[in-house]
This record gives sequence, C-alpha cells and structure tokens, in this order.
Amino acid sequence: MILHFEAVRAFLQRWLVTAAGVLVASQIVPGISAQSFPGLLAASLLLGVFNAFLRPIMLILSLPLLIVTLGLFTFVVNAVLLLLVGSLVKSFYVAGFWSAFWGGVVISIVSFVANGVIGKPAKRPAASEPSPPDRKPPPGQGPIIDV
Repeated sequence: MILHFEAVRAFLQRWLVTAAGVLVASQIVPGISAQSFPGLLAASLLLGVFNAFLRPIMLILSLPLLIVTLGLFTFVVNAVLLLLVGSLVKSFYVAGFWSAFWGGVVISIVSFVANGVIGKPAKRPAASEPSPPDRKPPPGQGPIIDV
C-alpha cells in the first residue's frame, strides 16, 4: 500500500512541477497561452506523458545530432513536443517553433529549480537491484578477488 502512495505522490509532484513550468512559460513567452486553468493542467499532463514515452524515442533517433551539437538538439526535441501538445489541447496555444523553443527552455529552467527546491521524487529500486548488505561478512568469508 505504501508503494502505491509513493508512486502517486511522485506522479503528482512531477505533474505539478511541469504545470508550474507551463504556467510560467505561458506568462512570459510570447506566443504561448492557456485559455483556462483546466486547459493548462491538461497540457502539462499531456506534456508529461509525451516526455515519458515519446521523448526517449526521439532522443535515440536523433542521437547523431545530439552528439554533433553536444546535446543542444535536446531543446529542439522539447520544442517539437510542446508544439505537439499545443496542437492537441484546444485551450492551449503555441504560436510556432520559436515560441515552443523558448517555452521549452523556460519549462526546463522552472522544473530544474522546482525539483532542486522540493527534491526529485524518490525512485523505487528495480526488482533486479540487490539490496544493500546489512552487515559485513565475518573475516575470511567475504568475496574473493582473483588477480
């Protein structure tokens, strides 16, 4: 039961941080606007889903460009995702590529600062990760390193 609560809390924290970033971007970036607060929440939720599923695929496909540009192409990927959100959510408007580009930069900065202030959500260890040992093995009983 506790694991479910932590997962929900981590999801809500990520969503609220993204929503704060989208809100700030809609206030300071010309060409990005949200007609309603529910529209802003829907846009941030969809952006979070896209960041979780589409962004990794796009980053892998653009790996040569990421290497050549020393990672700066990530801003283009973020802009494309924000443009996609703007085209799918009716009450959220993104004017064009440069608005999406600067909106992505603002959202990234706000997310970085917010996660620094409130902390990133706790990550659960994978089932295959060994748990840390509780105590040291007795002398002579530890792992053998053969050189």
